[in-house]
Amino acid sequence: MAKHRIYTTAVSGVYPHYLAKVEKKGRTQAELDEVIRWLTGYSQKALATHLEKKTDFETFFAKAPAMNPHRELVTGVVCGVRVEAVEDPLMQEIRRLDKLVDELAKGRPMEKVLRGATTV
Repeated sequence: MAKHRIYTTAVSGVYPHYLAKVEKKGRTQAELDEVIRWLTGYSQKALATHLEKKTDFETFFAKAPAMNPHRELVTGVVCGVRVEAVEDPLMQEIRRLDKLVDELAKGRPMEKVLRGATTV
């Protein structure tokens, strides 16, 4: 079976769409970055480097230094797909990121988006 197209898509190609979505609802780039860092464990500098290098989603998640153990709490439906029901581990992580971005854009408090935790 061929890889899904999103796996080879650069995170930097989708990032502007995430940013536009959250900014349209009054959220900031700093908040978007905080959500991504919370999920993956990347530092701000490392995140910026991956965006500059046009790292694809597969590599981005494979090299994530510390996937947040509380990410399992990210549940619900995004794009008509139940996040916790996605069988492919990489696709599930991508869907979790999508869900977090959706929640941020919908105005949920950051503490709830990050499941009661904060990043450093």
